[in-house]
Amino acid sequence: MTDFSARRVMMVDTQVRPSDVTKFPIIDAMLTVPRETFVPRDKREAAYMGENVALRAGRVVLEPRTLAKLLDALDIQPDETVLDLGCALGYSAAVLARLAEAVIAVEEDESMANEAQTLLSQASVDNAAVIVGPLAAGSAKHGSYDVITVQGGVETIPEALLDQLKDGGRIGAIFMEGALGIARIGYKSEGKVSWRYAFNAAAPVLPGFAAVRGFTL
Repeated sequence: MTDFSARRVMMVDTQVRPSDVTKFPIIDAMLTVPRETFVPRDKREAAYMGENVALRAGRVVLEPRTLAKLLDALDIQPDETVLDLGCALGYSAAVLARLAEAVIAVEEDESMANEAQTLLSQASVDNAAVIVGPLAAGSAKHGSYDVITVQGGVETIPEALLDQLKDGGRIGAIFMEGALGIARIGYKSEGKVSWRYAFNAAAPVLPGFAAVRGFTL
């Protein structure tokens, strides 16, 4: 029988800590949340590998290093509300729930959303709720948010989504250009979001976040 708790320790010691992620709440969350339960059953053996775990139709669970570094850069506080876009089967929401006061997780694949809510309930995560809807639309009725996380790649981010971020809030996303990507953190001040480089990372572009291609002859 696989000792997943030992794999969690190894994941943190070999992928998270060496990536300069030292904040105790993040380390503790990633040591505690059973990543293997939030991936498809046939992918459990790969849950702790240092790579994105493929789901369906171009969707992934972000590799541990990428998620940890994103959370580190966002510096989520215990009294903050987080909007988690593209939660898939709920792993990111479960980790975020240990850092924040409340998490609104959005997933547009209804079957994944339903499974995520079930898995979060089974894991006794009572401060995260999964909403079914287009990822790029967010969830304005539950906002505004202190932090927004995007669990995949983007080429562009709709203004309607940035409008859901509180002034003084942060948003973290992986901007893809072809196969290469850069994680950036956006800081909102006086209604405007300014982006700063965080680290290099890559992930498939999520539905609704692709740039509109112009028609050329």
